[in-house]
Amino acid sequence: MVEQTTQNSDYIDEFLHRLHVERQYSRHTLRSYAADLLAFEDFLQSRRKALTEVGVRDLRSFLARLRTSGLAKNTVARKVSSVRSLYKFLQREGYIDNNPVLALRTSVREKKLPKFFTQNEIEKLMSVFNASDWAQARDRAMLEMLYGGGLRISELLGLNDSDLQPGSAVVVVEGKGKKERLAPIGTCALKATEEYIQLRDAQKKRATGETAVFINARNGKRITGRSVRRIMRKALHLAGLDAERSPHDLRHSFATHMLQNGADLRTVQELLGHRNLSTTQIYTHLTTQNLKEIYDKAHPRA
Repeated sequence: MVEQTTQNSDYIDEFLHRLHVERQYSRHTLRSYAADLLAFEDFLQSRRKALTEVGVRDLRSFLARLRTSGLAKNTVARKVSSVRSLYKFLQREGYIDNNPVLALRTSVREKKLPKFFTQNEIEKLMSVFNASDWAQARDRAMLEMLYGGGLRISELLGLNDSDLQPGSAVVVVEGKGKKERLAPIGTCALKATEEYIQLRDAQKKRATGETAVFINARNGKRITGRSVRRIMRKALHLAGLDAERSPHDLRHSFATHMLQNGADLRTVQELLGHRNLSTTQIYTHLTTQNLKEIYDKAHPRA
């Protein structure tokens, strides 16, 4: 029993190490995989099973346990996906001959349409900042950058001064898998960022040796995602908008507005840094839904 438990842990640790080294997954993604596989490891321990001995009946029992635990369908689907990836690894490395997950049938996960702001709401949101205050200038620049370039929060937080070119509305960002891409951010984001940097440098706000574009007001070091979410909530409240909305909704808004205004799907895919076109296609559902709403309001026989 102890030997099986140790062996299971060793396989999972090796799998997570490969994801970190070869796929260069972020710490957040690795933590999600680790949590999902810990649940599976606990399940196997309760059945006195080794990973290499698992059959489709064991997997069905695990799936049944997840479904009766009160978890959302998307969470269940994610955990099964983590187990699926683990067994692909075990088969590829020769630890198992047959992959039991291939015989497992799972339900399709719920598809929730991303939330996005209207263009009028974006204007309201950006208008709440006092550009003469360096911290508020920073806050506006960050939100303008998230919306103007469709950036992920991690991409925004990772920006260094060397990633910006004076007068250029294009920045170098490091996306998922540490892949770099050029991201146009637009003139509004460029202007807001330049004004912020001017105030930041004039008031010598950055900590010694810090290279980050966006910094914490208290210690002058790189700002965190938690701070960005707090800033977003405050701005939403001041703008009279739903304070529960996420900074990531600005990325959704970027993609939706691009498609609504005539950009093609492939272009939006490149701008977002999506590996697969299918990931970007979710935004076509948003634009179709918007067209239907306009039709229903405008057509006399709708």
